[in-house]
Amino acid sequence: MRSRSYDDVLSGPRKRKVPEVPAEPGLVVEDPASGYCGAVVKIEYGNVVLEDAKGRHRVFPLAPAAFLLEGKPVTLVPVKKTAAPARQVSASGSVRVQGLQARVARDSRIWVEGKHDAELVERVWGHDLRVEGVVVEPLDGVDVLADRIAEFGTGPGRRLGVLVDHLVPGSKESRLVGQIHDEQVLVTGHPYIDVWQAVKPASVGIRAWPEIPRGTEWKAGICDALGWGEPYEGWQRVLAGVRSFRDLETPLIGAVERLIDFVTDPGDDAP
Repeated sequence: MRSRSYDDVLSGPRKRKVPEVPAEPGLVVEDPASGYCGAVVKIEYGNVVLEDAKGRHRVFPLAPAAFLLEGKPVTLVPVKKTAAPARQVSASGSVRVQGLQARVARDSRIWVEGKHDAELVERVWGHDLRVEGVVVEPLDGVDVLADRIAEFGTGPGRRLGVLVDHLVPGSKESRLVGQIHDEQVLVTGHPYIDVWQAVKPASVGIRAWPEIPRGTEWKAGICDALGWGEPYEGWQRVLAGVRSFRDLETPLIGAVERLIDFVTDPGDDAP
C-alpha cells in the first residue's frame, strides 16, 4: 500500500477554488493590481464599474479571481435575473389573489333562478365572489321573487342582485321583474331560455343549440335532441365545457359583472 504522503506528492499541489460572488450594487471589492477599492455600481459589456469613497468611477474587466473581497480572491459574476412571476388570472379574467382567505360574507346577496345557474356562476366567478365576500343563492324561479325580497328586507348595506333567465320584452320573466321597485335591488338577465344556452355551443362540442318545440320542457328536449340522456347528465356535459368566461355568451358575462359591482359598491357598505 502506498503511503498518503506518496499519493500527495504524485497528485501535485491542489488549487483552491476561487468563489464566484454576484456583483450586487454596493458590494465593496478591491482591485489588487492597482489597489483601487470601490463599491459595485453596475456591470456592462463584460466589465464592472466601481465607485470609490470620493465618488469617482473606474471600469475593470470581469476576469477570474480579479478582485479581493475582505482580503480574499473572488470572481465577480453578473447577478442572475429572476423572471417576474406571471400574473395568474381567475376563470372570470380577474387577477387571481394568491393565498386567498375568503372575506366574511356581506349582508348583500346575489340570487339566481336555480341550482344550475348557481353552479355556473361559481365555476366562472367563484374566486371573485370569495374575494368580495358575496354569497350566491338559488331562488327556485322568479315567480316568488317579490315575496322573497320582502322576506329578505333590503336596506343600506343589504342589497340584492338578481340574475334572471329569458329576460326579454314580453316574457313572463320581464313582467314579473317589472313589478319590482326597490333601489336596493338590481335585476339583470340574459335573453336565453335557460342558462345552458348561455354557454357557447362550441364549448360543449355542438354546432348550435337545437330548437325545441313550444310546450316541450326545454332541458329534456335538448337532451333528447343531442342524445345526452337525462337532464342531470346533460348538465354535467354543459358544466364540464365551461373553463372560463370565454366559454360564455357576452350577455351573461355582462349581467353577472353588473350584479357583482352592484352588491359590492363600497358606498353602500355602511348601514
